[in-house]
Amino acid sequence: MANLQPSLPTIVPRRVNDDHETVLFWLALALVPGLGHRRGIRTVNQFGDVRKVFLASRADLEATGLSGAVAQSIASACTFEEAATQQQQALSMGCMVLPFSHPCYPHRLRGITDAPLVLFALGNTDLLEDVNVALVGTRRPTAYGKAVATKLGSELAKLGVCVVSGMARGIDTHAHRSCLEAGGKTVAVFGCGLDHVYPAENRDLAHSIAEKGLVLSEFALGAPPYPQNFPLRNRIVSGISDVVAVIEGSQYSGSAITARYALEQGREVMAVPGNITSQASWGPNLLIRQGATLLMDASDVVERLPTQARIRLYRAMHGGSATPEPVSADRNAGPQLDSHQAKVLSTLKVDEGLLLDDLMDQLPYMSSSEIIAALFQLEMDGLVRQDVGQRYRKIW
Repeated sequence: MANLQPSLPTIVPRRVNDDHETVLFWLALALVPGLGHRRGIRTVNQFGDVRKVFLASRADLEATGLSGAVAQSIASACTFEEAATQQQQALSMGCMVLPFSHPCYPHRLRGITDAPLVLFALGNTDLLEDVNVALVGTRRPTAYGKAVATKLGSELAKLGVCVVSGMARGIDTHAHRSCLEAGGKTVAVFGCGLDHVYPAENRDLAHSIAEKGLVLSEFALGAPPYPQNFPLRNRIVSGISDVVAVIEGSQYSGSAITARYALEQGREVMAVPGNITSQASWGPNLLIRQGATLLMDASDVVERLPTQARIRLYRAMHGGSATPEPVSADRNAGPQLDSHQAKVLSTLKVDEGLLLDDLMDQLPYMSSSEIIAALFQLEMDGLVRQDVGQRYRKIW
């Protein structure tokens, strides 16, 4: 393993956490050996406050189900010295420390079963609450995989979607880079401390992401990129995202692990179909066979976003207008609608499907055949979707 030197820039945090003592307590808790994420949060909930955890006796701590060794570590406050060091190092490099109780801690991540006790963030923490789509895949992509990652990263950036990935070689790197080149927003989740960059050849990319987007990690500053860190990192990639898209990867790859986390977390999983003779396509092809949504372009991703996320994208692109109208992945060119199609589309809603009978009632001057023909073409153009029960709604 390469000995990587600290290389990310010092950045002035966008928000300043005034309660340094609370951060210190959470850092000390996160550093307790053998505690774990779930048990740590459960212990704080049982005592009502992180400070009260450290004020409790060993007997009281053991009464909550903690082992004797963990209870002793907490009661002796032996992790506070390292916590203070971590806090000072984070401050010196402009890194925010976001404990589980912090208002900037991502709400999507807070809802998973093994959320980290503490996150380290460098850059724009507003992106944690953005419309986020994870693009993940193999470290050894084919030319096809590289092209797809570049295409999707660029298209999503132009639509205002924030691209999330893990800064690994291959698909992750192409997704981050293409997003930045298109002027978009991206979040990189590290499998090591933020004062390391792994792989080393991504130092320049990491600098750009820290300055224009956000780099994030649950691992303490100074933590090396151990192999066992990366599967853990993947649950954060999916946990802060609305949709997880797998581009290439073998059946048992890291991207398959991310997809499994996404399913456990209730996220939408999508996969790019690939050559059935290519091992790099086994993972996504298998996911599609198991029920993942087939992904061909950015409009497919947008279609699977939660309704409120799609409305947020539209408002961001159209100056806060409250009434969404359909858009395509290419802002400058979209399908040309005839008068019937335009009338049907303007009648449909984003967040509520309408039955054909409802459309006929609202468009009495159009025949049923005209409405059906318009709906068919709008579906072909990717502007309308038919939900369960033959209810129609527009994508935007």
